Amino acid sequence: MEPIILTVREIWGDYAILVAPDGRERQTSLTQLPEGLKDGDRVRFENFEYTLEP
Repeated sequence: MEPIILTVREIWGDYAILVAPDGRERQTSLTQLPEGLKDGDRVRFENFEYTLEP
């Protein structure tokens, strides 16, 4: 599975709105994402795990 780099568009309650490079959005529970995430951060989705991109 190829890694996907997603951008956090917005933190909304217990969820984050993530935007893929092709513009598609997905809503993901903050419990699945790295702690301390904020708007504008980038995360890598690979092997069903999210990690913060430097």
